[in-house]
Amino acid sequence: MAAVPVEIISPKQAPLPPLPEVDPLTAPQWKTLLAIADAVIPAIQPLAIARPRLELAVPDNVYLTALSKLKGLAPKGTDEAVLEAYLKESASSNPAFREAFTRIVGQWMPQQSRNDLLMVLNILNTRAGSLFLTGYVTPIGDQPTHIRESIIIGWKAARLPLLRQVHRSLTLLTKQTWCKISPTIRTVLGVPRVPINMKRGENFPYEFIQVPPGVGPEIIETDVVIIGSGCGGGVCAKSLAEAGSRVIVVEKSYYWSPDHFPMTEAEGWGHLFTDGAYLATDDTSVSVITGQTWGGGGTVNWSASLQTQGYVRKEWADQGLPFFTSAEYQTSLDRVCERMGVSADHVNQNFANRALLEGSRKLGWAHKAVPQNTGQSNHYCGHCTFGCGSCEKQGPAVSWLPDASRAGAEFIEGFDAEKVLFGSRNGKQTAVGVKGVWTSRDLNGGVSGPPITKREVIIRAKRVIVSAGTMQSPLILLRSGLKNKQIGRNLYLHPVCILGAVYPDEVRPWEGGILTSVCNEFENLDGKGHGCKLEATNMIPSSFLTLLPWTSGLEFKMSAARMKHMAGYIAICRDRDTGYVYPDPVDGRARIAYTTSAFDKANLIEGLVGLAKIQYAAGASEIFAALPGVAPFIRSPPTTTDTDADEAGINDPRFNEWLDGIRKHGLPAPQTQFVCAHQMGTCRMGPSERGSVVDPRGKVWGTEGLYVSDASVFPSASGVNPMVSNMAISDWISRGVARGLRREEGARL
Repeated sequence: MAAVPVEIISPKQAPLPPLPEVDPLTAPQWKTLLAIADAVIPAIQPLAIARPRLELAVPDNVYLTALSKLKGLAPKGTDEAVLEAYLKESASSNPAFREAFTRIVGQWMPQQSRNDLLMVLNILNTRAGSLFLTGYVTPIGDQPTHIRESIIIGWKAARLPLLRQVHRSLTLLTKQTWCKISPTIRTVLGVPRVPINMKRGENFPYEFIQVPPGVGPEIIETDVVIIGSGCGGGVCAKSLAEAGSRVIVVEKSYYWSPDHFPMTEAEGWGHLFTDGAYLATDDTSVSVITGQTWGGGGTVNWSASLQTQGYVRKEWADQGLPFFTSAEYQTSLDRVCERMGVSADHVNQNFANRALLEGSRKLGWAHKAVPQNTGQSNHYCGHCTFGCGSCEKQGPAVSWLPDASRAGAEFIEGFDAEKVLFGSRNGKQTAVGVKGVWTSRDLNGGVSGPPITKREVIIRAKRVIVSAGTMQSPLILLRSGLKNKQIGRNLYLHPVCILGAVYPDEVRPWEGGILTSVCNEFENLDGKGHGCKLEATNMIPSSFLTLLPWTSGLEFKMSAARMKHMAGYIAICRDRDTGYVYPDPVDGRARIAYTTSAFDKANLIEGLVGLAKIQYAAGASEIFAALPGVAPFIRSPPTTTDTDADEAGINDPRFNEWLDGIRKHGLPAPQTQFVCAHQMGTCRMGPSERGSVVDPRGKVWGTEGLYVSDASVFPSASGVNPMVSNMAISDWISRGVARGLRREEGARL
């Protein structure tokens, strides 16, 4: 029988835009920064041959032990030279590391954060400043590697909060950047470039409006202009186009065809996420990950399709929004799930998700499979954070926007919406269009070179729908001159803490669906719907290893090499307390004022403890929380002579002592790093203008013809992955807009 040929998938490259023309750092600043980075990720060599200024010298027996452990961890047959290169590789030994940091500091980092970084580097470059911050007169950039490492270790527990923040920020940035560009780490781990057995999906033949060169603004006419191509905008586009309206969807970012997916870690973070995923709260405590590409968050999310729960719907209804407990809302939920083929029937749980379900079952805790928007297919892919090359995930770019196109909708990529334009109709402020700047692709059809054309564009429309997401929608309203004090406020982030577990056997955590199970036992800790859901997390190296605790350069490399034995989890908090979004006073980008409250931290701690118990019950040999200063729990090996500890399960006294330590440690600032992938509430929906931005049908208070339709209209945190709730609300809003347009048309006739 002839062998079936296997398709070799090699995604196209997607080079990033050019680096800043002006170097963001001076030569002395670079020297200091790279010296710190090379102590976080050092070149490791045996003592006899190491160059202390450039490499971390370790005793020969320590080096040989590390090499032997790597041989046991790496895929069978891995050349020893690769393992030696892994140990010898420092952060800056690859030129791509400096390029990546140039992009972070020069393009993605907010001005204030950049200023703070430059200030610290400048202080470290002086003898007095060095003495104050490091305890040495000699600047850190002139110290040997082992001294630099000891300084950074000392910063972790320093009395000065600034130093603890510097430790967290610089180790985090260095770990993620190195994981993205390292030429050795994926080989050592055995992570494939694309998912095993992936089949390439069919590309939809999008056509985008091209604006000719010219002087003055290009004027385009339509019925409805939708700002944003994500989950809210995509649903609105389909509904309105199928209702017979002329629709144009504009998107600041660009479309990438399936043959570019999944992107590499080096390219994907930059092309698919806002500010390269380096967006953070003002106190830097929460990393805010938000999609910015064609299809928005629906292109980079993990397929989880949970409907709004009853207690949240009741909470919203009790705030004067009865729609959320109506049959009509459920109809919208069902309609969007049906279009995307949402189901849990075809889920093949990978190891991490099986362990979550099994540990929960053994403890008698509420748990279930998470439905996926994968068109009733078995989507066994852990790479969807960087785009779904199989097109099985039914995000907006695969489903809603193609449907809209088939119904006549048009699209513009590279359109940066500056503001909504207003006129007056019957004495009311009425949206009449959108003004923005269109930036074309480069000569090669990409974005890595200068654009062919850049031109101001005005799109005149009868209705404007802002679906730019929770971070950007309020900024567009503010730039448009609206004065409602609620714009940008009421920000919910679903802050997340990470827990990892190590298992004796290989689990290859990057294989299989990312988030296909959930434990609900801790979702209502206060009796008012606030608590944590416990879920599995993305296990691409630059996602998970970035949050791995750092105690030394060698320890981090050895710990990272064990990733194939690890399973990663998140305690995701339905936050009670809020922050706000506002424009940066220098460049206008989104700034985020948010600090995780003591109330929400207490819930997160209980979530972490719950995750640890689940992993213990599931058989993990080691459990660690991504909390600085907390040692991992290492399980005693089972014995045949003393079975008491084995039979005690989670009552194991030593394990409970470790859990008590986590509770006592808490989530101190500024050391603790939270992550957020869900943003909600900054254009809150409400029954009156007092306390909200849009009315119960999504129309912006005090205007006509202007709507917001994305997760920013949520009255509070959804408590579940927000995609389906966002889409259902957008289905409702857009159908109302369509009815209004039909009434106007009928009145004119």
